[in-house]
Amino acid sequence: MPARLPTEERQAEIVAAALRLAGECSPAQITTADIATAVGVTQGALFKHFLSKDAIWLAAMGWVHASLLRALQEAADAAATPLAALEAVFHTHVGFVVAHPGVPRVIFHELQQPADSPSKREVRMLLQDYRQLLLRLLGQAVAQGQLRGDLDAEAAATGFVGLIQGLVMQSMLAGQPAAMRQLAGRVLMLYLRGVGAGA
Repeated sequence: MPARLPTEERQAEIVAAALRLAGECSPAQITTADIATAVGVTQGALFKHFLSKDAIWLAAMGWVHASLLRALQEAADAAATPLAALEAVFHTHVGFVVAHPGVPRVIFHELQQPADSPSKREVRMLLQDYRQLLLRLLGQAVAQGQLRGDLDAEAAATGFVGLIQGLVMQSMLAGQPAAMRQLAGRVLMLYLRGVGAGA
């Protein structure tokens, strides 16, 4: 029999198991029975913590939102300059995806759904918060003369996120999430040249 854990710990365990499974197969194919088996509990026990699979994915997106933003902010705060912070944020995001390959699968799955949902709104909030972090760093870098003075910060923030999404998509197609690291530095260097770093 699995040990009885406090509710929050068990919920965190369930979310982690769901994301691990999403790294191996499509979120659409994962059942609550699969998640319960991965955790080592019965479906009945699972439903004591989450009312549905949708509730599990919503909790998973909440965890991603909090964990990724915290990691990105910590990376930015530890950097000596705004430009170094942008580089740190980029590599931290890549590292997060390599460590949690199920995360982009769940995000893409949610965004493909035609109807709005709490999970999709959570993803939207994550992207909004991420964008605000980037706009702040880009603005600081411009103010300190590290990037071109006429930089279109909105477009630069969109391009930054787009680069990572492209790396993620290619690594998913190749079935090798860790392959992102091999191209990440070179792609980032091209991006930084485009926004005027070192000019």
